[in-house]
Amino acid sequence: MKIRQGSPADVPRALEIWRAAVDATHGFLTPGDRTEIDRMVAEQFLPQAGLWLVESGTGKVVGFLVMDGDEIDALFVDPAVHGQGYGTALIQHALTLSPHATVEASEQASNALPFYEARGFVRIGRSETDPQGRPYPLVRLRYDGAGSRKARAGH
Repeated sequence: MKIRQGSPADVPRALEIWRAAVDATHGFLTPGDRTEIDRMVAEQFLPQAGLWLVESGTGKVVGFLVMDGDEIDALFVDPAVHGQGYGTALIQHALTLSPHATVEASEQASNALPFYEARGFVRIGRSETDPQGRPYPLVRLRYDGAGSRKARAGH
Protein backbone atom coordinates (compact mmCIF):
# COMPACT_ATOMS: atom_id res chain seq x y z
CA MET A 1 0.00 0.00 0.00
CA LYS A 2 1.40 3.39 -0.99
CA ILE A 3 0.06 6.94 -0.69
CA ARG A 4 1.20 9.53 -3.20
CA GLN A 5 0.21 12.95 -4.45
CA GLY A 6 -2.00 12.92 -7.49
CA SER A 7 -1.65 14.74 -10.78
CA PRO A 8 -4.13 15.83 -13.47
CA ALA A 9 -3.56 12.45 -15.13
CA ASP A 10 -5.09 10.77 -12.04
CA VAL A 11 -8.41 12.64 -12.24
CA PRO A 12 -10.17 10.09 -14.52
CA ARG A 13 -9.37 7.22 -12.10
CA ALA A 14 -10.44 9.32 -9.11
CA LEU A 15 -13.73 10.01 -10.88
CA GLU A 16 -14.23 6.28 -11.53
CA ILE A 17 -13.66 5.59 -7.83
CA TRP A 18 -16.00 8.42 -6.80
CA ARG A 19 -18.78 7.14 -9.09
CA ALA A 20 -18.44 3.52 -7.92
CA ALA A 21 -18.34 4.50 -4.25
CA VAL A 22 -21.32 6.84 -4.53
CA ASP A 23 -23.31 4.21 -6.44
CA ALA A 24 -22.50 1.68 -3.68
CA THR A 25 -23.21 3.92 -0.68
CA HIS A 26 -25.44 6.83 -1.71
CA GLY A 27 -28.60 5.12 -2.97
CA PHE A 28 -30.65 7.83 -1.25
CA LEU A 29 -29.71 10.45 -3.89
CA THR A 30 -32.46 11.27 -6.37
CA PRO A 31 -31.47 10.55 -9.98
CA GLY A 32 -31.51 14.27 -10.77
CA ASP A 33 -29.31 15.15 -7.81
CA ARG A 34 -26.95 12.27 -8.61
CA THR A 35 -26.53 13.63 -12.17
CA GLU A 36 -26.05 17.20 -10.96
CA ILE A 37 -23.49 16.23 -8.29
CA ASP A 38 -21.64 14.01 -10.79
CA ARG A 39 -21.32 16.92 -13.22
CA MET A 40 -20.01 19.21 -10.47
CA VAL A 41 -17.47 16.62 -9.26
CA ALA A 42 -16.29 15.77 -12.80
CA GLU A 43 -16.09 19.31 -14.19
CA GLN A 44 -15.26 21.49 -11.20
CA PHE A 45 -14.17 19.65 -8.08
CA LEU A 46 -11.77 16.84 -9.05
CA PRO A 47 -9.89 18.70 -11.82
CA GLN A 48 -8.96 21.41 -9.30
CA ALA A 49 -8.52 19.24 -6.21
CA GLY A 50 -5.20 18.43 -4.59
CA LEU A 51 -5.48 14.66 -4.72
CA TRP A 52 -3.77 12.18 -2.44
CA LEU A 53 -4.04 8.66 -3.82
CA VAL A 54 -3.70 5.27 -2.22
CA GLU A 55 -2.36 2.46 -4.38
CA SER A 56 -2.66 -1.27 -3.92
CA GLY A 57 0.42 -3.47 -3.83
CA THR A 58 0.14 -3.80 -7.61
CA GLY A 59 0.19 -0.02 -8.10
CA LYS A 60 -3.50 0.35 -8.92
CA VAL A 61 -5.12 3.49 -7.51
CA VAL A 62 -7.95 2.31 -5.23
CA GLY A 63 -8.85 5.43 -3.27
CA PHE A 64 -8.33 9.14 -2.88
CA LEU A 65 -8.30 11.92 -0.33
CA VAL A 66 -8.74 15.67 -0.79
CA MET A 67 -7.80 18.06 2.01
CA ASP A 68 -8.82 21.71 2.27
CA GLY A 69 -6.80 23.06 5.18
CA ASP A 70 -7.94 21.06 8.21
CA GLU A 71 -10.99 19.71 6.36
CA ILE A 72 -11.16 16.27 4.79
CA ASP A 73 -13.03 17.48 1.73
CA ALA A 74 -13.33 14.05 0.12
CA LEU A 75 -12.34 10.49 0.93
CA PHE A 76 -13.50 7.70 -1.35
CA VAL A 77 -12.34 4.12 -1.81
CA ASP A 78 -13.24 1.73 -4.61
CA PRO A 79 -16.03 -0.46 -3.20
CA ALA A 80 -14.24 -3.54 -4.57
CA VAL A 81 -11.63 -3.05 -1.82
CA HIS A 82 -13.77 -1.70 1.04
CA GLY A 83 -12.70 -3.11 4.39
CA GLN A 84 -9.09 -3.72 3.35
CA GLY A 85 -7.50 -0.75 5.16
CA TYR A 86 -7.19 1.74 2.31
CA GLY A 87 -9.61 4.24 3.86
CA THR A 88 -7.85 3.96 7.21
CA ALA A 89 -4.51 4.61 5.49
CA LEU A 90 -5.96 7.74 3.89
CA ILE A 91 -7.28 8.91 7.29
CA GLN A 92 -3.85 8.36 8.83
CA HIS A 93 -2.31 10.40 6.02
CA ALA A 94 -4.88 13.16 6.51
CA LEU A 95 -3.93 13.29 10.19
CA THR A 96 -0.26 13.76 9.30
CA LEU A 97 -1.35 16.79 7.25
CA SER A 98 -3.76 18.05 9.91
CA PRO A 99 -3.71 16.42 13.36
CA HIS A 100 -7.06 18.03 14.23
CA ALA A 101 -8.84 17.22 10.98
CA THR A 102 -12.56 17.77 10.53
CA VAL A 103 -14.95 16.18 8.06
CA GLU A 104 -18.60 16.36 7.06
CA ALA A 105 -20.10 12.91 6.54
CA SER A 106 -23.42 12.04 5.00
CA GLU A 107 -25.86 10.94 7.68
CA GLN A 108 -27.66 8.79 5.10
CA ALA A 109 -24.60 6.86 3.90
CA SER A 110 -24.67 3.95 6.33
CA ASN A 111 -20.91 3.38 6.20
CA ALA A 112 -19.69 6.98 6.70
CA LEU A 113 -20.33 7.78 10.37
CA PRO A 114 -19.23 4.37 11.72
CA PHE A 115 -16.06 4.62 9.62
CA TYR A 116 -15.00 8.00 11.00
CA GLU A 117 -16.13 7.34 14.58
CA ALA A 118 -14.19 4.06 14.72
CA ARG A 119 -11.09 6.05 13.80
CA GLY A 120 -11.35 8.62 16.58
CA PHE A 121 -13.64 11.27 15.14
CA VAL A 122 -16.42 12.71 17.30
CA ARG A 123 -19.61 14.48 16.27
CA ILE A 124 -19.50 18.24 16.71
CA GLY A 125 -22.44 19.42 14.61
CA ARG A 126 -25.12 18.64 12.07
CA SER A 127 -26.86 20.35 9.17
CA GLU A 128 -30.18 19.37 7.63
CA THR A 129 -28.91 19.99 4.09
CA ASP A 130 -25.80 19.66 1.97
CA PRO A 131 -23.89 22.83 0.98
CA GLN A 132 -26.16 23.30 -2.04
CA GLY A 133 -29.29 23.17 0.13
CA ARG A 134 -30.40 19.69 -0.95
CA PRO A 135 -32.16 17.58 1.73
CA TYR A 136 -29.17 15.38 2.56
CA PRO A 137 -28.16 15.84 6.22
CA LEU A 138 -24.47 16.09 7.05
CA VAL A 139 -22.79 15.37 10.37
CA ARG A 140 -19.68 17.38 11.18
CA LEU A 141 -16.90 15.49 12.97
CA ARG A 142 -13.49 16.36 14.40
CA TYR A 143 -10.60 14.06 15.17
CA ASP A 144 -9.95 13.85 18.89
CA GLY A 145 -7.85 10.68 19.10
CA ALA A 146 -10.41 8.54 20.92
CA GLY A 147 -10.79 5.24 19.14
CA SER A 148 -7.50 5.56 17.32
CA ARG A 149 -6.08 2.57 19.22
CA LYS A 150 -9.09 0.54 18.17
CA ALA A 151 -8.54 1.48 14.51
CA ARG A 152 -4.85 0.55 14.69
CA ALA A 153 -5.79 -2.78 16.25
CA GLY A 154 -7.94 -3.51 13.20
CA HIS A 155 -11.34 -3.45 14.89
